[in-house]
Amino acid sequence: MLKKLVLEDGTFFVGNSFGSDNDAIGELVFHTGMTGYQEMLTDPSYCGQLLLLTYPLIGNYGINRSDFESMKPFARALLVREWEPEPSHYEKEQSLSSFLKEHNVVGLAGIDTRQLTRHLRDKGVMKAMITSIDRSISEVVEELLSFRPNKKVVEEVSTSRAYQAPGKGKRVVVMDFGMKHGILRELVKRECDVVVVPHNTTAQEIYRLNPDGVLLSNGPGDPKDCLEAVGTVKELLGNVPIFGICLGHQLLSLACGADTFKLPFGHRGANHPVREIKTGKVTITSQNHGYACDKNSLLNTDLEITHEAVNDQTVEGVAHRKYPAFSVQYHPEASPGPLDANDLFQQFIDLMVHTEMEAKNYVKA
Repeated sequence: MLKKLVLEDGTFFVGNSFGSDNDAIGELVFHTGMTGYQEMLTDPSYCGQLLLLTYPLIGNYGINRSDFESMKPFARALLVREWEPEPSHYEKEQSLSSFLKEHNVVGLAGIDTRQLTRHLRDKGVMKAMITSIDRSISEVVEELLSFRPNKKVVEEVSTSRAYQAPGKGKRVVVMDFGMKHGILRELVKRECDVVVVPHNTTAQEIYRLNPDGVLLSNGPGDPKDCLEAVGTVKELLGNVPIFGICLGHQLLSLACGADTFKLPFGHRGANHPVREIKTGKVTITSQNHGYACDKNSLLNTDLEITHEAVNDQTVEGVAHRKYPAFSVQYHPEASPGPLDANDLFQQFIDLMVHTEMEAKNYVKA
């Protein structure tokens, strides 16, 4: 079935639909990874977005039981150059198209994804709609201009109740703003006693769980729509070690007095180079974010920049000068993506151990 993709500036493309037959509306973003479409679709950070993949052939290995980042897809649509209807892989359980149809996600293939990506890089990401071939462009553009994305998107993806992944190591409370399963996997691998709590959990409720550390997870949307969480992070600072990832990094920055801004087309891919300021070491990272911390706004805070993006020099990591707290803009759990930054989880555990030892020495003194 022919469908039409219309952007809010009037640009349009015609392609063939697969997956769900419904219309889809949301912010159109692109990802440059060559593999990992299952992880991308089920990454809660894509909630409400139309996801464009630059790699030309998608669906080759189907969908399997191992590569989910959450229990269901959160992207509203998937746009590709070509999709494979008959995948071949020893772990595959269904095709990409049947998976999208099962979860009511729209697919669009046969469009010039290279041209569309270049357009978004030149003009910036924008609202778009996949709809009937018969609808007029002006009618769809009018609907797009009046469309307002959900500002409570974190509430939509966060867990509604706390749950635990027991372990014999350090107790880590994860504030779930749209956590990828990879984060939980890396903590469990290190024998942490993990308690995952909803996004609106208060500092007092977290203290009652007796945490050795708090992890602020990734998640979708504008960090300034999460001011309640920013207030919670302010209360936690200095009282418990904190590690922030992606949205968690932005929330820590806001809590410390910094500012954030929207990037023209974001960082979404599995090969973004990041430089560590102290050592000059470059790490290849997996990223998915549309907002960043304003470098100039950090000057009057207690945060120092620890990492920067090689491509555009945006802030990729910060650490607090006084308190045990640090964060990164990229995804160290790296699924999909490289494993270069995986040791940040061990750095967080070392920080919890060091903080505990300092506290014991302080009591003895």
